[in-house]
Amino acid sequence: MPIQTIESRRLYRQIADQLSRLIDKGEFRVGARLPSERDLSEQLGVSRPSVREALIALEVEGLVEVRGGAGVFVCARKPVNASHRAEVSQPGPFDLIRARWIIESEAAALAATHATPEHLQRLKSALHDMQRHATHAPEAVAADERFHLCLAEASGNSALLMVVQQLWEARTGPLYTQMESHFSGEAVWKQAVEEHGELLQAVAGRDPRAAREAMRKHMKNAEVRFASGWKPGEH
Repeated sequence: MPIQTIESRRLYRQIADQLSRLIDKGEFRVGARLPSERDLSEQLGVSRPSVREALIALEVEGLVEVRGGAGVFVCARKPVNASHRAEVSQPGPFDLIRARWIIESEAAALAATHATPEHLQRLKSALHDMQRHATHAPEAVAADERFHLCLAEASGNSALLMVVQQLWEARTGPLYTQMESHFSGEAVWKQAVEEHGELLQAVAGRDPRAAREAMRKHMKNAEVRFASGWKPGEH
């Protein structure tokens, strides 16, 4: 028998695939509401963040619809492009946020030491573009990305910049974007803009410790929003 590649699938992908199979078998029919996030977590023996990522993956693939305050409902299956499904197998939003907490906080600390006047001007320009928008519009997210990539570049470490670029490729992918859509709004965006202002102030003030803590605060707030802002089926 030929040797076959061993597939290592992310936990949320395993959960999503199991729920998908149950839907295909008719355990959950079109229009039916799935068990609550809490119940799924207990039945599957996994964390609620992993269940949430799985439900978002199924929503991206058109299998379910998340209705805030009402629950998660099964939709009629639609054809899914294979390459698009591969994108929904990328690292989950919570893993991305935790990785960014580690990596971008150190990049920010280094930027506070190594940023040039040109870097500071580009950071100010990106922040200004973010301030022009009230919510997570595509142009606002693009400005957000410019800010973070400039910060990584200002660290003076090309390997750090490469890693941050890869993290942002996943951050702007369908899974993270769909998760974010359930938490976006004027208040959330306003808070994010203020946090970027704190980052810029720390970097411009040549304060590595403050820059590191500002980035950690920014990432922690994102994780808290994703973990507690949406409670389908529990209202």
